[in-house]
Amino acid sequence: MMDKELEAEIHPLKHDDKTSQRNLENRTEKDDLFKKASRHSQFAQCRTVLFFFSLFTCLFVVFIISFIIPCPDRPISQKMWKINYERAVTYDFMMFKDINKDRVQDVLFLHKDGGSSSNGFNRSCTDEGFSSPCTFLAAVSGTNGSLLWDRPVAQDIAFIECVGPQGMDEPPWSCFIVGKPRSLIAVNSSTGETLWNQSDTFGGNASVLRPFLNIPDVNGDEIQDLLLFTKSGGEIQSYIFSGNTGDQIGSTHSLNLEGEVGYIMHVTKIGAYYVIFHSASSLYGYSLKELYEEMTGKRSIFEEDPYMKKIIDNVTHRMPPFHSSGAIRYLMNIPAKNDIFLVKSDACEMLDGQKLTTKWTFNASEVVRKPVLGYYKPDALAIVLENGTDVQRKISIVDIASGVLLWSLPLSLMPRSPKTATMQTADRRSVFFFWGSSKVTGPNQTETVDFQQNVYMFHPTLPDSLLEIANFTQNIVAFDVVIFEENHHASYVLLTGPTNQDQPGQVSLSKQKVKENILNSKVIWLIKAKPDSDQTIKDRFYELRYRREK
Repeated sequence: MMDKELEAEIHPLKHDDKTSQRNLENRTEKDDLFKKASRHSQFAQCRTVLFFFSLFTCLFVVFIISFIIPCPDRPISQKMWKINYERAVTYDFMMFKDINKDRVQDVLFLHKDGGSSSNGFNRSCTDEGFSSPCTFLAAVSGTNGSLLWDRPVAQDIAFIECVGPQGMDEPPWSCFIVGKPRSLIAVNSSTGETLWNQSDTFGGNASVLRPFLNIPDVNGDEIQDLLLFTKSGGEIQSYIFSGNTGDQIGSTHSLNLEGEVGYIMHVTKIGAYYVIFHSASSLYGYSLKELYEEMTGKRSIFEEDPYMKKIIDNVTHRMPPFHSSGAIRYLMNIPAKNDIFLVKSDACEMLDGQKLTTKWTFNASEVVRKPVLGYYKPDALAIVLENGTDVQRKISIVDIASGVLLWSLPLSLMPRSPKTATMQTADRRSVFFFWGSSKVTGPNQTETVDFQQNVYMFHPTLPDSLLEIANFTQNIVAFDVVIFEENHHASYVLLTGPTNQDQPGQVSLSKQKVKENILNSKVIWLIKAKPDSDQTIKDRFYELRYRREK
């Protein structure tokens, strides 16, 4: 302690210097903190100014867009419209596609006549090298029924199919027309312009089979190609055509099949493509890899499924695991489950899509047309069968997973009645649109004037009633139910025309909103005791909401 005091006496300024030094350091630190705080405050002010400037800019842009720049006028979608052609005939074909990019589905259909300048389109049959009358492909606006375009595409047609790439929101669909005389024509479904025309490709006696099959691009032009089959005498032949140019790829290949055949394209779980044919009571399988290599002599980009390769006979191509006791009439792919549905002369059968073993059978021996799919239970697929002879038929809805009958109804139908249509509802079920026929009598109630065709609505939540929404006495060529606009109500489209292709008459295409017809509909009770009033049933149908299937 004495040393410190002595040192302080000898060096009296040394302690003061240290104190001053500490004070100086403290002041410097405070100055630095002050400067940093000042810079932070300036940065915060700049950030605030920038925020309010950005906010003002955004509000200004919104104001400009909302109040100064006018929004483009969008046509009001009409509840009902109709377009007529005089002295024409039409075909069982309608396709729905947004052609004019107004976010409303439009309608493609065919009519055969000499052309009419009154529609505002001056193209005639002779302009395209055809004699009059010829077949026109027409596009009609789904918004108001106005004609978008109307162009000659063939002298006459045997049939038409429109196909396009799968899994695309706006696929470049093409319509392929088998013309008379012998030709294969590709048409742009958005414009009606002919993309290519191949004449005399199939030989004099060959008939082209349907459906056409879109296959992955095999010639490297990034456009899907076309696989189709013809029948000449008892011989089935296969062809591959370029979807881009119409040129045949490779040569024709003969298949070891006889008699009446039908077919589907089946994709196995590993992604291998197989064309499965039915002939008489047997199934036959051809891999796309094998067909391509046989026709082109080149190594294929496709693969084969080991299990399918094992069960398909190398020589006959028969698929032994499956055996039918009755002749096969129809084959259907079941989406999502990847199974195969067979309609036979003695029953209906569901096959496992991989093993081809029977999952279940359903006793329906007289199915008169290809079944349709719908949803009886939420998100659970069901299949609609039309079973019977002549005009007495039964509509049956069968569960896809189990083969259990869910609902059935006897109906009287005319031989040319349209097929059943379905439309998915917001509750993940479907509305089913059935057709039935009844006699229309004259004033004295004894003489039959005509047969009337009736459209019925059915929803699974109301299993004891139907709604009769419309009646027609015209010959109905095609019918479908469509959602023309997203988040809007469903409409039905009706194409009517002469029954005889050689006797022209009036052809009409019309749209009617389903909701409007419900207001004046008639409730048909399927049971004697009525649990609800007619108006309650109408209200339930009126309140249904619909959705497009993805």
